[in-house]
Amino acid sequence: MSTPSRTSPDPLATLRAGLPDRYLTPEDVASLFSVPLETVYQWRKKRTGPPGFRVGKYVRYDPTAVRDWTTQRMATDTAA
Repeated sequence: MSTPSRTSPDPLATLRAGLPDRYLTPEDVASLFSVPLETVYQWRKKRTGPPGFRVGKYVRYDPTAVRDWTTQRMATDTAA
């Protein structure tokens, strides 16, 4: 008889409308887009990625802003 495996909660678990119920870390953003963490840092430095903000020494991303940025990028790509 096998025992059910316990899994840790998904760090990107959603609250509603597909949005996480917390602010995202750079690691979360890198994971969402399957890009290296350095790419996320370069996006922030060049101001080409989703807008982030600082909480003390930490960078965080609003899930709504990330979704808006993604939607905008998809619209730009389909128009090209």
